Amino acid sequence: MEMWSWMTVVVLIGLTVRWTVSLSSYSGAGKPPMFGDYEAQRHWQEITLNLPVKQWAEFIDPDWVALHTSRGYESRAHKLFMRTTVLAADLLIYIPAVLLYCYSLKEISAKRKIAIALCILLYPGLILIDYGHFQYNSVSLGFALWGILGVSCDWDLLGSLAFCLALNYKQMELYHSLPFFCFLLGKCCKKGLKGKGFALLIRIGCTVVASFLLCWLPFLTEREHALQVVRRLFPVDRGLFEDKVANIWCSLNVFLKIKDILPHHTQIAISFCCTFLSLLPACIKLAVQPSSKGFRFTLVSCALSFFLFSFQVHEKSILLVSLPVCLVLTEIPFMSTWFLLVSTFSMLPLLLKDELLLPSVVTVMAFVIACTTFFPMSENTSEEKLQLQSFAASVRRLLPGFTCLPRIMQWLFLSSVITMVLLTILSVTLDPPQKLPDLFSVLICFVSCVNFVFFLVYFNIVIMWDSKNGRNRKKID
Repeated sequence: MEMWSWMTVVVLIGLTVRWTVSLSSYSGAGKPPMFGDYEAQRHWQEITLNLPVKQWAEFIDPDWVALHTSRGYESRAHKLFMRTTVLAADLLIYIPAVLLYCYSLKEISAKRKIAIALCILLYPGLILIDYGHFQYNSVSLGFALWGILGVSCDWDLLGSLAFCLALNYKQMELYHSLPFFCFLLGKCCKKGLKGKGFALLIRIGCTVVASFLLCWLPFLTEREHALQVVRRLFPVDRGLFEDKVANIWCSLNVFLKIKDILPHHTQIAISFCCTFLSLLPACIKLAVQPSSKGFRFTLVSCALSFFLFSFQVHEKSILLVSLPVCLVLTEIPFMSTWFLLVSTFSMLPLLLKDELLLPSVVTVMAFVIACTTFFPMSENTSEEKLQLQSFAASVRRLLPGFTCLPRIMQWLFLSSVITMVLLTILSVTLDPPQKLPDLFSVLICFVSCVNFVFFLVYFNIVIMWDSKNGRNRKKID
């Protein structure tokens, strides 16, 4: 009972931070003609109410969503309505999933569960984007977390349903779907495809098909409606990348103008191949040796592969990597905290454009204080705490004197943090050269991309070397 009392305090802290950020500026405030994501979310309400699939009612104020004439509409009442709906989505979907996930963690104390919940709910990236930039990422991330919770706790049908809802709500949840499929396939094979495993596979398949049909049913009345949805879900016509994003293609574009020298179909093919090959080893390992721990780490690896190599990625898509990183916070607190800081930093150009500097600094500081209080960095950089014991042992077979891995990681972390702080200060205090107006944005994306490539290598090392050490794998039957 005492644990849930503290969990209530944690939720209240998380909600207070969220609502405080929502009082700040937001994407596109009073800036025609684009207006930003506030207008984008309002516009979706407009076309939902007025265009073909519209069996809805205009309950509050029709002026908010008047077709065509409401373009660029802004009011305190509608802003309050939108902010409240974001908070409601958090309360109904995301926050309960976080609390139940932390409660379900095995072999850790109640105090540590509370600490993990607080750190996850204080993650600044999601708060700043949903409550500052103006989006609803907590809905898809919440459904994805319910799915992760379901399959990790052997509630496979609930997990399948939740993953399908996440995937249909936001196509970028493809980031998480491959590990989900590989984990369930591996579990079914372990149970035997001629017995319980086959029955489970059939039930999961029926759940997936039924949920997809339910979500797509309103758009299947006319062929053009369905095609329009597909085009919006997979905007391949918009190019390899858009704006400044901390992935491989945008970073490589600084030195080699890929979008100009390669045909469109070649860009798609290269992107697909790089994404597929980078996530393949972790997925194969998970299918062959399914475990809850392996599932969580493979979620991170696959999501990061998608972010770095896939076609048409937005800077906000790093949130889809950050969710599974939050879930391994208890296992690798040092690396998780580091990654979550970099992920927030990678969105700095977007946050500065939205005039969210002060909320960014305050929320990042609150997150750092929470993480370093409950998970002191100095106590979490040993080979064991970094989950690198097996890897280091393999290296020592070739280099017997290799004992400096913890110090290397500490120096890399310090270098990364110093670089992020310096680039933040430079971006805020200096104007870029006239000939290079995007200098700081490009540097931020490039530095973040280098960090993300390092993390991709790290997580794959943890995944692959863990196959030699089955101590941490939980029984799945």
